[in-house]
Amino acid sequence: MAQVTELLRRFNEGEPDVLNDLLPEVYQDLRRLAQSKRAGERTEHTLTATALVHETYLRLLAQRRLEAHDRLEFLGVAAVTMRRILVDHARARARHKRGGGVSPVPLDEVEWMLSDEDSDELIALDEALLNLHSRDPRAAKVVVMRCFGGLQVQEVAEFLAVDVRTVRRDWQAARAWLRAQMADSLMETLPP
Repeated sequence: MAQVTELLRRFNEGEPDVLNDLLPEVYQDLRRLAQSKRAGERTEHTLTATALVHETYLRLLAQRRLEAHDRLEFLGVAAVTMRRILVDHARARARHKRGGGVSPVPLDEVEWMLSDEDSDELIALDEALLNLHSRDPRAAKVVVMRCFGGLQVQEVAEFLAVDVRTVRRDWQAARAWLRAQMADSLMETLPP
């Protein structure tokens, strides 16, 4: 763990090449995040966890600074990045479905297949999360970390530096709020 902290410190101090040393240290954690995201998806989805990890890592490499100082914070940043990748892909698919603006999406090369319904649900979830974030930023972070990061309640509590009971309350309130904002069918995709 100290190795990840040291590598992140060096990266944030202006040594971009240290991210090449970071990947082997966090690769299994990133795969776990990606696999947990895929676990709730329909069987016709063919995006591999490996492809999602690589796309996430490429986006992280493109940044000049990471708002992460240790392994847990890094995984939180990675979870948000994975969410953005999936939402970007869903939006591109929705544009394509409507016949407009076909643009290259790196995930197309790895056979990511969202049904039209899945794309719409992911976009709706993203919009609802943006609304939730404006009302309750911590609750929105809990949802992102649980749904897109696959983190357990204890891990979220550590990341946010709050009590486990607080995370459970935020999770329950966020689910209720999202349920009010969205169709019940989407709520089935959220972990219990």
